[in-house]
Amino acid sequence: MRSTIFSIDSDLKFAEAALSVFNFQYQHNAVYRRYVDYIGVNREAISDYREIPFLPIELFKSQHIYAAANEPVQLFSSSGTTGVSTSKHPVADLAWYEDSFRKAFQHFYGEARDIAILALLPSYLEREGSSLIFMVDDLIAQSKQPESGYFLYNHDELQAVLSQLKNKGTKTLLIGVTYALLDFSEHHQIDFPELIVMETGGMKGKRKEMVREELHAILCRAFNVPYIHSEYGMTELLSQAYSAGLGRFKTPAWMQVLTRDTNDPLTLINSGNTGAINVIDLANYHSCSFIATQDLGKRYADGSFEVLGRFDNSDIRGCNLLVQ
Repeated sequence: MRSTIFSIDSDLKFAEAALSVFNFQYQHNAVYRRYVDYIGVNREAISDYREIPFLPIELFKSQHIYAAANEPVQLFSSSGTTGVSTSKHPVADLAWYEDSFRKAFQHFYGEARDIAILALLPSYLEREGSSLIFMVDDLIAQSKQPESGYFLYNHDELQAVLSQLKNKGTKTLLIGVTYALLDFSEHHQIDFPELIVMETGGMKGKRKEMVREELHAILCRAFNVPYIHSEYGMTELLSQAYSAGLGRFKTPAWMQVLTRDTNDPLTLINSGNTGAINVIDLANYHSCSFIATQDLGKRYADGSFEVLGRFDNSDIRGCNLLVQ
């Protein structure tokens, strides 16, 4: 099934694969099956992937969301403050994740070996179980550029390496958690218009949240780049969407975003309207590929989407159905 999913090249193949994955996960993921049954959906009546139920993402904090016979080989976990429960994502086969992020990165940015990949991800490096660190580790290992690597709080060294790469004309990606990029920008500036600056989102409690336009304007000035790129991923998924600027994300062929009515979470809404984000990630084969997130967003007719914010847990209906 892995080769089928990662060779999807049309809407028809996506639709066929999504229905196949749904049937597999209904049969083998006990939590997902209980949820589908609980909300009264008849699996056999589903003929279109848009009719497939989306599992509330909150359940990853309390339930074992898993659809494989073997024991997990990896457990990814979300970050969280003391006293706050975190999401857990057991992974049955890391080859699925590696295929997903390698193919998506190559599609949007080219071969990792040709890119100097610099990572400014202190909050992720300082904890265990980050799926983002797993991905960046692999991309850095693929890179054939000697400057590739992590920069924890050594901003002076990072600026020196950026200057060196600019002078060499090396294609360069700087991926950083939002607050760390802002910390760097307050004390360092560099004129590097060709640099790809990618923020992973989130202040991790280090700074007050900012609207995207304000944040990107600050970072554009600091690096003298026309746009700030973004990565949209999460612990509960095995795929990422990428934005090359202005907050419009595009997905790889095996991933899609739909939007649902915030007042009626079982109802999808049309493109162009603001709603809550549902993600279909077919790479998440041994977990759940149909996830209702807490993000608000807008989907466009071409399949791209933007993230507009989040809504409170109190607004999410159905998340506690299985927590009893």
